[in-house]
Amino acid sequence: MDILFYHQLAYLFRMASIMNQKNPYLIIGGLLSIAAAFMHLAIIFGGGDWYRFFGAGEELASMDEQGSWYPAILTLGIASVLFLWGLYAFSGAQTIRRLPFLRTALVIISAIYLLRGLAFLPAWVIQPELVTGFIIWSSLISLGFGLAYALGTWRAWPNIQPKTP
Repeated sequence: MDILFYHQLAYLFRMASIMNQKNPYLIIGGLLSIAAAFMHLAIIFGGGDWYRFFGAGEELASMDEQGSWYPAILTLGIASVLFLWGLYAFSGAQTIRRLPFLRTALVIISAIYLLRGLAFLPAWVIQPELVTGFIIWSSLISLGFGLAYALGTWRAWPNIQPKTP
């Protein structure tokens, strides 16, 4: 147990060192996206109750409980996208190799997260009775992810110029 604790502590110090040298916003954004990807994978294994708890809705939860593959495939697709977005954040922070279309991807990922984070506002104004707790907290989480990506992209912009032939 003590050895595991020291390894985890050493890992945290290495991450803090990397964050001081690189782009902490994109590193945090990447870690958040990877964590969200793993959460989606856990939902697949958690089954219908997990789909309900995380706000996927009764229809997907029921489909999962009836043995349909659709919820798992859909959730696996979302997890894959989130994992890829995490890799793009790490690439923008220059902690892994440069991925194709890096600048474009980071701008699009930032925009998607920010738009998802702000999407509840028009619904709240037009039909506030439809805005649930899940919509609010998931929007705030997405907004936080989007801010991390947007600030990190802005900070990395001069360093992620497209390669000239």
